[in-house]
Amino acid sequence: MAAAREIIIRSTHRGLRYVDGKLDAVLEAGRYAVPRPSALRGRRVVDIVLVDMREREQTIKGQEILTSDKVAVRVSILTQFRVVDPVAAVERVAGYEDRLYSDVQLAARRSLATMTLEEILTNRNQLSEDILRDLQGVAAGYGVEILRADVKDIVFPGNLQDIMNRVLAAQRLSEAQLVEARTKAEREAIEARTRAETEQVAAAAHAEATRLTADAQAVAQRIRTDAEVDALERLAASAAAYAQHPALLRLRELETLTALAGNGTARIYIGFDKHAALDHGSE
Repeated sequence: MAAAREIIIRSTHRGLRYVDGKLDAVLEAGRYAVPRPSALRGRRVVDIVLVDMREREQTIKGQEILTSDKVAVRVSILTQFRVVDPVAAVERVAGYEDRLYSDVQLAARRSLATMTLEEILTNRNQLSEDILRDLQGVAAGYGVEILRADVKDIVFPGNLQDIMNRVLAAQRLSEAQLVEARTKAEREAIEARTRAETEQVAAAAHAEATRLTADAQAVAQRIRTDAEVDALERLAASAAAYAQHPALLRLRELETLTALAGNGTARIYIGFDKHAALDHGSE
């Protein structure tokens, strides 16, 4: 009797156990005993196929494909994938990695055939998205999940490459000029707003200064008016007092004459009644 052999399945893999060529079970990570082949008739034949469940990459290099406007371009595509259904990956296709390689090529051809060269240059992400969407639907049929499908490189014919380089350089220059113009416009707008705000502040300050000046003038005028009224009131009071007491007026006159007498440059003219003088002479 042949001894059994042991197989260890790691956590990164799954095992498909076949008994006499028929799928028997999907084995998780662990240690398993597998009977060795025997020459005895009637003995079952057990076989285990390991399937890697980890994420992997596959690169399609230098595929020459025609665009919708008949320009031949060479593309390189990076695909990241993993097996999610080991049974489908092993039993539905002869080799899922080879099948995936072919499906990537076909998806790229289908996508590029619907795009012009200009569309590819201006919307490269759309090409990657189209390939990814196409692959996800196809690969799911044989138990593979597509995580990423990106166009790494696009190579054009020699003369076309030079033209495209000049076009791209012109586009970059145009974008730089647009950014510069936009920045200049924004700077001028900011300066205009600053000037307007400064003028507004200056106008408000001038208006406030004018108001304060007007208020000060009004207060000064009121003070002068009050002083004049007060002076007139005092004069009126003095006039009333002189009217009631003529001696006070005479006393005021004498005080004035005394003050003038102390001034050497002062001149006093005293008028005489002519008729009174004649009468006095006749006597």
